[in-house]
Amino acid sequence: MKIRVLGCSGGISKGRHTTSYLINDTILVDAGSGVGELSIAEMTRIEHIFLTHSHHDHVHAIPLLIDSIFDTLTVPIVIHAIAETIEALKNHVFNWVIWPDFAILPHPDAAVMRFAPFSPEERLHVAGLTIETVPVNHIVPTVAYIIRDAAGSFAFSGDTTTTDQLWNRLNALPSLDVLFIETAFSNREALLCAKARHYCPTTLAEDFAKLQHQQTKVYLTHAKPGEEEDIRQECDQLIPSRQLNYLRDGDLIEVCHAPQPAH
Repeated sequence: MKIRVLGCSGGISKGRHTTSYLINDTILVDAGSGVGELSIAEMTRIEHIFLTHSHHDHVHAIPLLIDSIFDTLTVPIVIHAIAETIEALKNHVFNWVIWPDFAILPHPDAAVMRFAPFSPEERLHVAGLTIETVPVNHIVPTVAYIIRDAAGSFAFSGDTTTTDQLWNRLNALPSLDVLFIETAFSNREALLCAKARHYCPTTLAEDFAKLQHQQTKVYLTHAKPGEEEDIRQECDQLIPSRQLNYLRDGDLIEVCHAPQPAH
């Protein structure tokens, strides 16, 4: 499994784009401003978009992406999400006020976009991948994703704060090769962080102690612009037992089974 990090920031500025990961060239996980890093030819290869939740920084490139390749689409791009996220897109984006309804264009029987709702705890099989959804703890209904193929396993937390359900599900996996986990704010913003239901270094450290997989390669993501260095220092101090990596736009990550320690 190949992951191309199109965007991983909690905001925008020069060189920073919001969350979007391209999986094996055909699947997007979230569709933030990082989608704009794709060429038109790369956009035409996208077949599926899996959304964690409805917030603007995770969905706002969908209309422009489809608009940019509208004339080339012969089959609809499938938008996978929980019902609440799809309802938000229908009511607040594809509503003929913010954007035309691509679910019925150019014709209801031959639209360029199709919604595919799933339950908060579901296992899907798409493009050779097994994609499992896990509810997490954010200010709007949100899911994490566990994505597996024959070569390895990858999990992305989506936006969340303290949760047992995600960590319990990760620990139930036979192995976990790569984990992207959000840490949006530094500890000085702990009050705002709690209200918005994101992790800060202190709450992440408390939850991270629940992870039983010792060989997992861990990447922190979704830092607010200007907070990155503080988050890095605080996480390194509070989670000294793990080597933490800090995701960057443009990273290319190959997911494969980690070597197991010798006994």
